[in-house]
Amino acid sequence: MTNTVTNNLIVNLTPAAAEEVRSLLTKPENAGKHLRVYVEQGGCSGMQYGMTFDEQREGDVIAEHGNVAVLVDSFSAQFLRGSVVDFSDALTGGGFKLNNPNAKQSCGCGKSFET
Repeated sequence: MTNTVTNNLIVNLTPAAAEEVRSLLTKPENAGKHLRVYVEQGGCSGMQYGMTFDEQREGDVIAEHGNVAVLVDSFSAQFLRGSVVDFSDALTGGGFKLNNPNAKQSCGCGKSFET
């Protein structure tokens, strides 16, 4: 399997996000998986973000953050370079949030963007 481990990070995790991901990785359904951050066509602004726990695939770019491996496919990497994933456990507006410096415009929900 050809993969790239990079220090020129595509996606960074804040300490809060890394801690939450480590916690979620302890669940049996996530055993042996890593956090995957990706983009796909769709959403109200043209492209939308996604995050899932997944196995490593051919061509993935891999970065380590606080003992958490983050996988990004080559298509998504071109849109996500320099992005930061944060996590908040606030009752209102909590959850994972992705801050993408490449997005020219984002929708109100923050889950889709335009480049």
